[in-house]
Amino acid sequence: MNDTEERLGTLAEVLGSIGPVVVAFSGGADSALVAWAATTALGAERALCATAVSPSLPADALADCRALAREWGLRYVEVPSAEMDDPAYRRNDAERCYHCKAGLLDALAPLAAAESATVVLGVNVDDLSDHRPGQRAAAERGARFPLVEAGMTKTDVRRVSRRAGLRTWDKPAAACLASRLPHGTAVTLQRLEAVDAAETGVRALGFSQVRVRHHGELARVELEMDELPLALERRAEVVEAVRAAGYRYVTLDLEGFRSGSLNPLSSLAPGARP
Repeated sequence: MNDTEERLGTLAEVLGSIGPVVVAFSGGADSALVAWAATTALGAERALCATAVSPSLPADALADCRALAREWGLRYVEVPSAEMDDPAYRRNDAERCYHCKAGLLDALAPLAAAESATVVLGVNVDDLSDHRPGQRAAAERGARFPLVEAGMTKTDVRRVSRRAGLRTWDKPAAACLASRLPHGTAVTLQRLEAVDAAETGVRALGFSQVRVRHHGELARVELEMDELPLALERRAEVVEAVRAAGYRYVTLDLEGFRSGSLNPLSSLAPGARP
């Protein structure tokens, strides 16, 4: 048995020890692996995959969750998440992710109770070193992190997913749309819609990883470093796509895509990738 097969076996054992689960399914590489592995290890009758639907979920992410559920035979439901009703979330301070995850767990709690199940999230070992207060909110509410318990890093997730034949193995990193707003900028429906429209427009031009950071009338576009030359070649199209979403000024970030670049700790190490 090679290391990849061993990792997958360990993940299956972890899920088996947890028992019936409700998987918080966002469609990203991490939660997709957990959803597939839980369904495979436990059977669909003991693994419910649930997507929390809110304005902070990109439209194409929701569409792909539905597609993956059909492709993999997941037992799948969608539930509304009401984080926009929470003033603490809309305020968008450094604890925004805490309030967001608390809202997610509140939305999934009735499902877990009905299933006599534990909520599990797609958090990997690498995530533990980033500023993610949402993990604290989830742990406080009894959620489990099977990938962490199996000792899996992001690289492990991609390698295991590829070995299992999951098309999500190389899916670009994703995060809720509110993460595009600097802390202190209130989360509003209009701003989330603008970010989603801008990212969708730029992604349609063929870019693999896109973040549009919202700074009022200015949009700061983050792309993979090796795609920056292409962005300059297609400058007019990028500008048109972002302005169509309502932004007046369009800038290209020369540091490239950086997950969590608006996190409070990111300013300690300019250019570093969390």
